[in-house]
Amino acid sequence: MTAIEIATATTPTVPARPARRRGLLRQLIDSKKAFTGLVVLVLFALLALLAPVLAPGDPSLINSTGSQAPSAAHWLGTTAKGQDVLALTLWGARSSLFVGFTVGLAATGVAIVVGLASAYFGRILDDALTLVTNVFLLLPGLPLLIILAAFLPPGTSTVILVLVVTGWAGSARVLRAQAKSIRGKDFVAAAVVTGERPLRIMFREILPNMASVVMTTLLGCVIFGIGAQAGLEFLGLGDSSVVSWGTNLYWAGNDGALMTGTWWAFVPSGLCIALVAFALALVNYAVDEITNPRLRNRRTRRERRG
Repeated sequence: MTAIEIATATTPTVPARPARRRGLLRQLIDSKKAFTGLVVLVLFALLALLAPVLAPGDPSLINSTGSQAPSAAHWLGTTAKGQDVLALTLWGARSSLFVGFTVGLAATGVAIVVGLASAYFGRILDDALTLVTNVFLLLPGLPLLIILAAFLPPGTSTVILVLVVTGWAGSARVLRAQAKSIRGKDFVAAAVVTGERPLRIMFREILPNMASVVMTTLLGCVIFGIGAQAGLEFLGLGDSSVVSWGTNLYWAGNDGALMTGTWWAFVPSGLCIALVAFALALVNYAVDEITNPRLRNRRTRRERRG
């Protein structure tokens, strides 16, 4: 053997890192389900941003006769107090979408930190974080939400805090399991041997290979945030002075809209919540379909048959 061959044979090889899912966004755009969901979400985001232009002024202002059916003057009618339902719905989108996506990002962030730290360091820290996670999972979600919301001062920040505290644990368990499987890969061991810092390994080596799981977790947390906020405010545990889809339903219930047959007072806000949740679920399912081999193969077979 030549000197070059000997040197090549004796040089240790560094395990190759798995290819990262850089094409995930491109595949989502190509997916009909994801594209439909994203279009709906973008439409609602634009309506929320343009609410001051489309419905200028205070949306809670009483400027008409109460309980008017939809007409040219008021496209979605008026509430029992005489407020324009269209204005309330547009302005309500700002608060509901803000709370939903803030809760989703914050709860997912907490879950990522807990899951990565638990999986990477293991031993005592893993046991401690797993114990805390299990305690939050064992606590009944709805009663805990009601208790925290009832004792804390009302406000949007309180709603966000309550939903983050009660919504991170399930995601943390899923992310911990995924991170633990990646922790044992050769490329992570190679990074440890080469002296990379733990934070760099967790967030530059492990986390990028969890992109699909993180995205699914984020979408699920956003759905939870929007739905739970609406539920709390419908029960009167939110700040009733803030215009949101949940407070719109709360005031419609207080005014007896269902009993009086004034369906336009509660249907728009309820329909908006359902459409946004449906759009997020479509994107979530598309992510699963792209990253799950069984679902991907099933979709391919359907396309071939079609």
